Amino acid sequence: MSLTLSNVILHQFSKNEQDELSVQLREQELEHTDTTSELVAELHRVYSSKGAKGFGRFAEESEFGYWLKQCRQGELDFLTFSNQASQRLQSELVKYPFADAGTLVMAQYQSLATDYLFIGLLPTCHSMKVTDQLDISATDYLDVSKMEIVARIDLSSWETDPECNRYLTFIKGRVGRKVADFFLDFLQAEVGLDVKVQNQVLMQAVEDFCADSRMDKEEKQQYRKQVYDYCNGQLQAGEEVAVKELSGELPATEAGVDFYQFTSNQGYELEETFPADRAAMRKLTKFVGSGGGLTINFDSMLLGERIFYDPDTDTLTIKGTPPNLKDQLQRRQNSDT
Repeated sequence: MSLTLSNVILHQFSKNEQDELSVQLREQELEHTDTTSELVAELHRVYSSKGAKGFGRFAEESEFGYWLKQCRQGELDFLTFSNQASQRLQSELVKYPFADAGTLVMAQYQSLATDYLFIGLLPTCHSMKVTDQLDISATDYLDVSKMEIVARIDLSSWETDPECNRYLTFIKGRVGRKVADFFLDFLQAEVGLDVKVQNQVLMQAVEDFCADSRMDKEEKQQYRKQVYDYCNGQLQAGEEVAVKELSGELPATEAGVDFYQFTSNQGYELEETFPADRAAMRKLTKFVGSGGGLTINFDSMLLGERIFYDPDTDTLTIKGTPPNLKDQLQRRQNSDT
């Protein structure tokens, strides 16, 4: 990976005996060595591969955004900027019961002609190692794969298009930990692009386009599959869904209106590009549901063929039970009788 490192520094967050969180500030930046470059490259790689990201932008009154702008313009050195940011993060973290100790990594670098600022609070893990004298020694290491409290700012996008609503990304974290909330407070940022909503709107637009085009059942199934194949291909390739590009792969209506024109004319307010959401696109080709100890998952093309739904009695009828399930059911039935 081609990565040019500009600045990198570590600050330590720890808890005392009273369980109070404090921050130990490093007095100078880390030297640019192969080790620091490898660390930042690994952070960039792992972060890019993680899903469930939120998108945002700085609020107008963002103090963090103001400090960052000063740093980029040379009015504030990176060390001072990182110290101020670390103290601000500490003041936000102490408000939450889940605040953990860890190592704060702040790195400014360039990858593929794009400037980034990475900010992550990485957990420190304890392990054992064998020394050169074949003794056992305790050691601590940064668990990069388990990072959750992380944000990355696309500095190039921010500086060329300040009105963009997605130059700031962050990992949403586990449900219930409110990671997104406090990290947005720390950065004084606001939610921008909502990926889930964009995907839901796209799925609704697909259904409306099929209905407007008066497609029969088979045509609708084929159309949904084409949309799914495109979105899944983009997801696998690490690329975003481009509505105009998607439209080019889909048939137009008899009146000559393509999908892109349809979404524009009907005011669906789709972004030109946005990340695909796996859960949303799965609904194009499958029915999935669970609750009360029951989980059902089947291809949508089976509805009306092998699987029938009666809304009056709220029942599903399945014709042709899968052999392995049929065998389990027969064995249990025989044993119970």
